[in-house]
Amino acid sequence: MSGTRKAIASARRLVVKVGSSALTTAGSGLDVARLDALVDAIADRVARDTQIVLVSSGAIGAGLAPLSLGKRPRDLATQQAAASVGQLALAHAYAESFGRFSLTVGQVLLTSDDVVRRSHYRNAQRTFSRLLALGAVPVVNENDTVATEEIRFGDNDRLAALVAHLIGADALILLSDVDGLYDGDPRDGATRKLTEVLSESDVDGISVGMSSSGLGTGGMVSKLAAARTAAGAGIPVLLAAASEASAALTTASPGTAFAPADTRLSARRFWLGYAADTTGKLRLDDGAVTAVVRRRRSLLAAGITGVEGEFQAGDVVDLVDAKDRAVARGVVAFDATELPELVGRSTHELPEEQRREVVHADDLVPLRR
Repeated sequence: MSGTRKAIASARRLVVKVGSSALTTAGSGLDVARLDALVDAIADRVARDTQIVLVSSGAIGAGLAPLSLGKRPRDLATQQAAASVGQLALAHAYAESFGRFSLTVGQVLLTSDDVVRRSHYRNAQRTFSRLLALGAVPVVNENDTVATEEIRFGDNDRLAALVAHLIGADALILLSDVDGLYDGDPRDGATRKLTEVLSESDVDGISVGMSSSGLGTGGMVSKLAAARTAAGAGIPVLLAAASEASAALTTASPGTAFAPADTRLSARRFWLGYAADTTGKLRLDDGAVTAVVRRRRSLLAAGITGVEGEFQAGDVVDLVDAKDRAVARGVVAFDATELPELVGRSTHELPEEQRREVVHADDLVPLRR
C-alpha cells in the first residue's frame, strides 16, 4: 500500500464527499438503501475514533420525485424549490440512518460567501470544531435554497476540498458513480485507470467529461479539480466509487489516490489561492511568470503587460500568462485605474509614491497547473 493510502486509512479527521448520483435517482428520488450503506461505512470509521465531516449532494435530486419533476431543472428558481423540499428529506434520512448507531447529525448549509469572506470562514471553522468536539457528524451541503449564480460553489466537490482545509482534515475521500480516474472516457473500453497520482505531470493531458447521470452539477472535471486543489494544499485524496465506500473508509484500497504536496498551505494562503473571489486579471510576461511561480518573488510593474477588470487596492486578482492561464493569485496594491500608466515600467521610472510591489510575495500564491 502506498504512503498516500496509508495516510488516508489512518486519518484521524476526515472529509467524505458523496455525489447525487450515488444517493438519488431521477424517477424515485432518494435511495434510502444506498444512503444506509454509506452511513454504515461512515459509522464504522467513526467507531474507530475518527472524526468525519460528510459533504453530501442530493438535495435537489431528493426533491425531484415529490415535486413530480422528471429530471434536474435548468432554471435556478426550480432548482431552489427542489432543494427546499429535498433538503428536508435528505436531512431526515441522515438523522434516522445515523441514529441506528446512536450518532447525532448536525446540518451545515454553506454558500461560497461563507468561505470567501474571511470573517465567515473563521465562523465556519468554529462551528465545525465545536460539532466535532461534541461527537456529532456534520453533514454539509451548499445552501441551494438561497444560493444564486453569483455566490454558488458550482459543485460540492470544490466545497469538499474547501471544507477539508477549513477543518484541518488529514484526508479527503470523494465518492461517486465512477471507480477512479481514467486517462479517457472509461466507457470507451480502451482507457486505463490511474491508481496513484504522484504529481501534476501524472494528470497532464487527461481528458475527462461531465456527469452523465443528469442529477449532479459535477462530473470527473470537478472531481479532478477538487482533488488537485486539496492535494496541492497538502491533503491526501482518494477518489473512489460510492459502492466501495466500506473499503475506501477502511483500507483506502480502491480508486485513485492523490499524493499531497510536501507542505500544507496556511489557512490564509489557502483562502487566497482557492477560496477568495477574484475581481480582475494582471497579464504577465514570461520573465514575471518565472519570478512569481518558480522564484516566489513579488510582482513588479515591469513584468505586467495588461490589466483587466475593475478592482481596488486590497482585492484579489488572477495573475495570468501569455496563454491566459492563471499561474497565481494575489492581493493587488493598486486600483485598476492606477495600473495602466505603470504597466511595463521599471521601478526607478515610477513616481516615488508608486515605487512598490504591485503584488507582494507575502500576498501571492502560485497555483498548481
